[in-house]
Amino acid sequence: MNGQALKSAPAKADDVKIRLRGLSKTFETRKGPFVAIDNLTLDIPAGCFFMIVGPSGCGKTTLLRILAGLDKHTSGTLEIAKPADSSRPGNSMVFQGDSLFPWMTVWENASYGLRMRNRPQKEIKDVVGHYLMRTGLSKFTDLYPHQLSGGMRQRVSIARAFANDPDILLMDEPFSALDEQNKVLLQEELLRIWEETRKTVMFITHSVDEAVTLGDRIMVMTAHPGRAKAMVDVPFPRPRSVLELRAQPEYGEFVYNIWGYLREEVHRARSQDEGSST
Repeated sequence: MNGQALKSAPAKADDVKIRLRGLSKTFETRKGPFVAIDNLTLDIPAGCFFMIVGPSGCGKTTLLRILAGLDKHTSGTLEIAKPADSSRPGNSMVFQGDSLFPWMTVWENASYGLRMRNRPQKEIKDVVGHYLMRTGLSKFTDLYPHQLSGGMRQRVSIARAFANDPDILLMDEPFSALDEQNKVLLQEELLRIWEETRKTVMFITHSVDEAVTLGDRIMVMTAHPGRAKAMVDVPFPRPRSVLELRAQPEYGEFVYNIWGYLREEVHRARSQDEGSST
């Protein structure tokens, strides 16, 4: 590794799943306009596992909410290619916190998207059964969320998202609250399921390790206002094993290089926080 970010070549027009051009988001607050995202231009190819890292408050979650249709951008353009199969949902989102319905069982939660789309019962049984098996939840189908550990609840969320068969999977720090052992296990499970589906994924994380382990491409964002500081292609081949990858000497060097881009922005974000509190 030479320490230089690898600037990604523009994707071919027919291969782009998500295209942003000068996208910005401003919130109106009592203290005046607050620019969360500023002039973001980005192409994400279909099937890319795209990672976003950046300091707290840099607009990562705001960007995901805009892509999910939960918020509107203020200026610029956003283009998302439609699924080839119009019956499929455009996206599903896996949140950082617990997003399961507490009154539903594991099976009911995992099958929710398909049931809302009125899919045939056999399809629901086959698809949901497959993803509950892949996430190690087949024996827990009749349990309720309060009867599960935090790691198991996140596995249900992942099974639900993949079972719904979205065109794009949006993941907002889904493993951040887990202990390291469960985090590694879920990363392994996510990689295996993604290898099967090759869905377009946008995944927010504060962990450079996680970004390198999971991703094809990493965008490092600046402190507020959120801009793209660096775009880096991950050079490690797939399929990947989390622990085997992290044992490679090249891995540590690559993580260090990414952290080099992020360190300055983390310090700048802290300075902004200290300044706003005085």
